[in-house]
Amino acid sequence: MEKPTVIFFDAVGTLFGVRGSVGEVYRSLALEFGIKVDTISLEHAFRDSFKAALPPVFPEVEPQKIPQKEFAWWQEIVKSTFTKVGKLEQFTDFGVFCDRVYTYFATKKPWFVYPDVVPTLQNWQQQGVELGIISNFDTRLYPVLKQLDLEQFFTSITISSLVGAAKPDREIFLAALAKHGCIPQQAWHIGDSLTQDYHGAKQVGIKSFWLNRFQPIGIVENQLPNLSSLG
Repeated sequence: MEKPTVIFFDAVGTLFGVRGSVGEVYRSLALEFGIKVDTISLEHAFRDSFKAALPPVFPEVEPQKIPQKEFAWWQEIVKSTFTKVGKLEQFTDFGVFCDRVYTYFATKKPWFVYPDVVPTLQNWQQQGVELGIISNFDTRLYPVLKQLDLEQFFTSITISSLVGAAKPDREIFLAALAKHGCIPQQAWHIGDSLTQDYHGAKQVGIKSFWLNRFQPIGIVENQLPNLSSLG
């Protein structure tokens, strides 16, 4: 397999994941505010709310105002989550709770790095391959990567809210390619979302790999059970 100029990685679900589940984190943080709710209900409500949300892109917003827009975007998802489980009205100051949640996910505490990640990144870096990230996460990705000791591996980080386009939109992939001065055929992309990562990168002409750690299926080429399987 010919070595690429650059390999792009998705972030959440590919390089690192949530410890336990988002539902568990929300339940734990809600308890600090005296709100009791079960994890499973919260997890289902969060997934439904996240799935229904529009992509986190703000094309007409000035760069310095983007973090504020990112917070508002997530605040609506958290609000929807607790509305669905019938607990929103129990908060005396839901804004303070949202700030607590948002800030918490900007730390390393809720995250873990998959065990195959660092050896894989070290391997490609030692071979002289440039590494980048293409993510629909927000600008909290920068402190999270730093705290997880992953920042050192990447020469580019392309985030949907800063580009004004979210995966699978071709524009976010083209923006990432431009940072490395290469054409699609010189790049690979690896991510855990079949739609956003695999098909999104493939439509641009980037060699695409679908990271499917948990339930391998035989209908997709370039499917990876883990990152180590790439060599």
